[in-house]
Amino acid sequence: MTAPLLLTPGPLTTSVRTRQAMLVDWGSWDDRFNQLTASVCEQLLAIIDGAASHHCVPLQGSGTFAVEAAIGTLVPRNGKVLVLINGAYGKRLAKICEVLGRDFSTFETAEDQPTHAADVDRLLHADATITHVALIHCETSTGILNPLQPIAHVVKNHGKRLIIDAMSSFGALPIDARDVPFDALIAASGKCLEGVPGMGFVFADKRALAAAEGNCHSLAMDLFDQHAYMARTGQWRFTPPTHVVAALHEALLQYAEEGGLPVRHQRYARNCQVLLDGMASLGLRSFLPAAIQAPIIVTFHAPQDPRYQFKDFYERVKAQGFILYPGKLTQVDTFRVGCIGHVDAADMHAAVSAIAQALHAMNIEPSPSGSPA
Repeated sequence: MTAPLLLTPGPLTTSVRTRQAMLVDWGSWDDRFNQLTASVCEQLLAIIDGAASHHCVPLQGSGTFAVEAAIGTLVPRNGKVLVLINGAYGKRLAKICEVLGRDFSTFETAEDQPTHAADVDRLLHADATITHVALIHCETSTGILNPLQPIAHVVKNHGKRLIIDAMSSFGALPIDARDVPFDALIAASGKCLEGVPGMGFVFADKRALAAAEGNCHSLAMDLFDQHAYMARTGQWRFTPPTHVVAALHEALLQYAEEGGLPVRHQRYARNCQVLLDGMASLGLRSFLPAAIQAPIIVTFHAPQDPRYQFKDFYERVKAQGFILYPGKLTQVDTFRVGCIGHVDAADMHAAVSAIAQALHAMNIEPSPSGSPA
């Protein structure tokens, strides 16, 4: 049986080459593995032109592990974080601050409204105790894209520090460390780089990281200690995800062969457009307007039909070879379809066809006018 394609925001469909890279077992102290880790970090830094200003600190675990590590390491225990929220991952970041005992405030907009730099400017003027601002670049719960560069410059102008969750954008959407000032940018192996899940990484400003000794609440998540140990020995402090690192190294080779970020972005943008056009022809409306829709994952309104049940719909689409994601909104019934991973426009056309057939089998007919079926 052929494995289904994962039209999700990660884990996602990987190439055969990436999966084959995991067939080799590595010793965690072996020089060749240490060179592999160093090469991965070097290639990751190159994507943001960050080698002069930032360290790449890898960490075992999912992206959320790396977000928690960045907050815990880089925000002093007497700091205060302004968390910008327009979806589930902004709320999760605020929860991390709460659990870690870091003082924080939140600014929340609707799930279909980006955060604006003017709001950040107003909030920083109003509260001088804020030391850090935390932003989700692409909010995966909807696919909304927040305006990173304007917000970054407002934060800098106020003399504050920026922490960016770029989990769903890094590698596909341009971020240049020379133009966008930040203390931390956080991403993971299993997203737009098309590796497998299991490793997060934080691009930490060199000066901020050097000043972070003793901040962290946790031994395992201390990025200062992780970086210091790796710089001294070339090794991970604790057992590394060796197969994940090897798969990411191979995925990065393919990333370069494809043409790097511009071509990766172009493929995802084409995937997204094919998806949007195809779903519109079925009468399925996207939740976000095009201007703020990132080409990463698209949220669609569920059909307004009593015969529609997501689980039934999901299983029917899965039987035709595609895995979708449930919605993550609290007020609106939705489902999500990812545009990223080792998939192309032909795969997206096939996915739309599978969705059409699933709806037909459920006796939910398309409504080409664009209103929900």
